[in-house]
Amino acid sequence: MRPLNAVVTQCSNQASECLIKPLHTHFRAVHAAHDLQELRTCIAEHHADIAIIDLEMVGLDQLRQLAADYGGITIICTHRLADEQLWAEALAAGAVDCCHSFDVRAIVLAASRHASAPHAA
Repeated sequence: MRPLNAVVTQCSNQASECLIKPLHTHFRAVHAAHDLQELRTCIAEHHADIAIIDLEMVGLDQLRQLAADYGGITIICTHRLADEQLWAEALAAGAVDCCHSFDVRAIVLAASRHASAPHAA
């Protein structure tokens, strides 16, 4: 499996920092984005394979558009609450998994599991 690049967009700097360090041990590069525009820029500039996106930062319509614009990227959504309805809607919008914001182990497992699967172009 080739090394992967990831972009993390979280609602708080604390949540981003909690994810970035452990993700560095699993992926070639991990970049932080602080808003939707920066997320789009990072995905394009760094050829990101994985985007870990806080659902408090990106709405479902924006998520759907990201999935359409970057068809080969693995999108994993996070949220501070385990809201099954919101998570189901995020999956329908193009995410491959949803995890609690601070569940680093689940996020890393989801990223590893889904990023190794082939993507549609």
